[in-house]
Amino acid sequence: MTEVRRAGPRELAVMFGSFFKIGAFTIGGGYAMLPLIEREFVEVRGWVTDEEIVDVFAIAQSLPGVIAINTSIFIGYRVAGVVGALTAAAGMILPSFFSILAIAALLVNVRDNLWVQKAFAGVRAGVTAMILLAGIKLGKAILRNPPAWVIAGLSFLALVGFGLHVIPIILSGGLAGLIIQAIGRARRA
Repeated sequence: MTEVRRAGPRELAVMFGSFFKIGAFTIGGGYAMLPLIEREFVEVRGWVTDEEIVDVFAIAQSLPGVIAINTSIFIGYRVAGVVGALTAAAGMILPSFFSILAIAALLVNVRDNLWVQKAFAGVRAGVTAMILLAGIKLGKAILRNPPAWVIAGLSFLALVGFGLHVIPIILSGGLAGLIIQAIGRARRA
């Protein structure tokens, strides 16, 4: 990633508002937010590039925690250092915090209602489509050469076919990328 910029109060307010809006109006969690984060900060704002956002998503997924919050922290730091990271994280977290407080108070009384259950079933179906879209966009950006396809295919097989945990798969993918890079350099030398 390129160097950290220093943002002023106006840019920090825009960042907070953008992440707050994404956090407030995206149902389904981190993966459902990825296409919105990409659109807002790559296409609309131009604060990160297409390549940078793919790297941010990969790193954010590899770290402990929620991918959307990790992503907001990376982008916030990229735009305005530590203050930007804190601003972006607050913008992403606060809508969920307030929503959960309100829903917890309400849902305790209506969770067995058939209409509420059916509404949540519909929301889950819509969120599934958003997650699929995020996967397709990431795939287009990442799967550009045969080694990437092989790593993705083997990772999918390990996850679905053998039920392996994601941590060794992520570490193996990183190691495979390093080995492929070393082989490529050795051939060029």
